[in-house]
Amino acid sequence: MKKKVLITGASGGIGLEIARRLASQNYQVSLVARSEEKLNKAIKDLDGTGHTILVADLTDKDNLQKVAEHLKTGEYDVLINNAGAGIYGKFIDIPLDEQLATMQLNMNALVTLSYAFLQNARQGDALVNIGSLLAHSSLPGGSVYAATKGFVANFSESLWYEFKKKGIFVMGFNPGAAASDFHSHAGGHTSDFPKFVMSSVEDVAEELVRALENRRKPRVVQGWKNRFMLFGFKLLSRKSAINIMGQISPGMKN
Repeated sequence: MKKKVLITGASGGIGLEIARRLASQNYQVSLVARSEEKLNKAIKDLDGTGHTILVADLTDKDNLQKVAEHLKTGEYDVLINNAGAGIYGKFIDIPLDEQLATMQLNMNALVTLSYAFLQNARQGDALVNIGSLLAHSSLPGGSVYAATKGFVANFSESLWYEFKKKGIFVMGFNPGAAASDFHSHAGGHTSDFPKFVMSSVEDVAEELVRALENRRKPRVVQGWKNRFMLFGFKLLSRKSAINIMGQISPGMKN
């Protein structure tokens, strides 16, 4: 019998690449995103049959509840909370409603869907919350985004402990900067980041699927370059680390 996985933010980028890899491993995939056009195109890229799409804007209360109801059925073996948003720019220069919308998607929606899934989760099921390397750091010029990712990491670790005795695996997966459309949507570009820290969406998805299969750690930092950089930052004072992040942040370039 095929395992069923629901992936949010799955019309492109990392989410779609994860869907491709899991579909090739005989998963039945449900793709969630805002754009019906992009979802219809994305589902054609998946191997196998029985895949579905669910059009939903997770910043909308009714749309979010619609996805939550799907998860409450208990029919899914895996939930991957990939949907996320960020805005680059100085805190006071970004409209408050845009920053609150980022918090709604990155935290409130993620908690809502996690709650719906875990209510009826069974032994062997898994929840993956995709965060960011910024879960381990502040980001001047991206303060709200970085703060939400710190929340995701700590939330996921707590759930890992709460559910491990039930045989339900929870993981916070933290990639670094990836070559996707996320950065342009946030007001930056991948060229704003040092090339040595960039990962391809294929590399990110491959490592996530491997970590999901192995089920060893509650928090996974993707990519040896990111792990090395994180180790180096731990050797610095907090003040020095924040100064470096401010100098390379796309949100501080204007």
